[in-house]
Amino acid sequence: MAWSGSWLCYGLLQKAGVTVWLALSVATALGALLSVLAGTFWRRVAVAAGFPLSLLLSGAVSLPAWAWLLPLVIVALVYPMNAWRDAPLFPTPADALTGMAMAAPLSPGASILDAGCGLGHGLRALRSAYPQASLHGIEWSWPLRGLTALLCPWAKIRQGDMWGADWSAHDMVYLFQRPETMPRAVEKAAAELRAGAWLASLEFPAEALQATAVLRTVEGKPVWLYRAPFQPVRGKSVG
Repeated sequence: MAWSGSWLCYGLLQKAGVTVWLALSVATALGALLSVLAGTFWRRVAVAAGFPLSLLLSGAVSLPAWAWLLPLVIVALVYPMNAWRDAPLFPTPADALTGMAMAAPLSPGASILDAGCGLGHGLRALRSAYPQASLHGIEWSWPLRGLTALLCPWAKIRQGDMWGADWSAHDMVYLFQRPETMPRAVEKAAAELRAGAWLASLEFPAEALQATAVLRTVEGKPVWLYRAPFQPVRGKSVG
């Protein structure tokens, strides 16, 4: 469907008299944005790359060899290389945070940061759990940041590096990372979150910390909750 949509977009733009460059760019961008809805990381890559590759193989347009770098640039904007070191773009299930306000109570107007907010699935789940909270999101990809701002107008979304951002102003930081990046998240949270603030991690625990509470609303997607000051697991250090 994504490939067909890109081809349709390309054809309509060509009929409208748009230049080949612009038609190629817009159609490729459409496919790249639709690819975020696919399942696994490599499936997303296949969806994003499908249109420009099929256009190249079809011979429908003649462009110099270097021009085909343009689709790669567009895909790289949606999936920045340095973000690959963090979690792939996996959405938070809509009901994964049900009951979270009981396990990790926050005052009305509390500030919650979704670090690496993707397309805003986590923000929408957080809004359901904490309807009176002030929600913030940070996302490295410019296109995803723009789409999330449109999809979640009630949240404050900015483009940036979640690891370089200051977490100290927030009452909760929500993460959906991967096991390899959790130690870094724990180190940053321990250094920046004030006493009483929460670190919430979907699916993957902070192995060095004792959990304050664990939600198991969605099978296979537990939510691990840690309240600062964090209590280390015996024999392990934080940071």
